[in-house]
Amino acid sequence: MRVIAKKVLRDFWKVHEDSEEKLLAWYQEASKAIWRNHNELKKEYPSASILNDSRIVFNIKGNYYRLVVKINYHYQLIWIRFVGTHAEYDKIDANKI
Repeated sequence: MRVIAKKVLRDFWKVHEDSEEKLLAWYQEASKAIWRNHNELKKEYPSASILNDSRIVFNIKGNYYRLVVKINYHYQLIWIRFVGTHAEYDKIDANKI
């Protein structure tokens, strides 16, 4: 999968240094993945939440951080829509961000 845009993750882990290792690991795993549908993704990330409009929520660092992405399986693209603390996540509508 091609992840757009890693800069969002880098900017976040500069502020939240304890997230760098886990976000970088997620980025590397997602970049190497070839997911064709939600079921294949859930095999690797069983705790990921599937939302409307191909949005997925990943729990990062023991659910302390949340990562919301939108995936196009046909084109093998992942767009990072949001990364933040659990408290920040509670203030957004992940189905629309």
